[in-house]
Amino acid sequence: MIKTAYSTGIATLTLMGLLVVGSSCKRGHDNTGLEYAPQMYDAVGYEPYRQVKQNDINPMGLNMRLPATGTVARPNYQTKFGTGDSTSADLMLYNIPSDSMGISERVLKNPIPQTEQSLADGKVLYGRYCQHCHGEGGKGDGPVAAQYKGVPNYSSDALKTLNDGHIFHVITNGKGRMWPHGSQVTPDDRWKIVQYVHKLQQG
Repeated sequence: MIKTAYSTGIATLTLMGLLVVGSSCKRGHDNTGLEYAPQMYDAVGYEPYRQVKQNDINPMGLNMRLPATGTVARPNYQTKFGTGDSTSADLMLYNIPSDSMGISERVLKNPIPQTEQSLADGKVLYGRYCQHCHGEGGKGDGPVAAQYKGVPNYSSDALKTLNDGHIFHVITNGKGRMWPHGSQVTPDDRWKIVQYVHKLQQG
């Protein structure tokens, strides 16, 4: 009797399985059949560019909110310095690979015209991001350098000739024991630091 009940149970499960499979599969490769977990397809966490239904909280019923005031779109930075030809577009886009220093040295030129104000800004930024290692005068004698050996002296013969592209690339991606600062310093601020480093190179 137990064996008969066991066999009946197996037969019932098999039949139920066949019914489920048969009802969920239909002809056509584009037909997905039954959705066993619809919440997996239309999740509660809305994706910004997918409009499942009207959102009662946001303006115009959209899922996506307007950017915060003053937000800068990375691929359309459109920064202008000075007047006339002194224009640099898309400064946020810096696509030179970190291991391609030679390309940076050949093709990059500082887009910010050098003025008293840009140098003053560069000095403030240098003091904020660089001085603790490189020292106030760029001699490689900052307080961190006493513990973190290998900080270069900008006015040494080996570094006096470093150009705009080299310095900007190193600030962005780092070099040797220097860590990258591309995520902390905006591109235009990096270029102002480049100007001030050139001043320190002169000794």
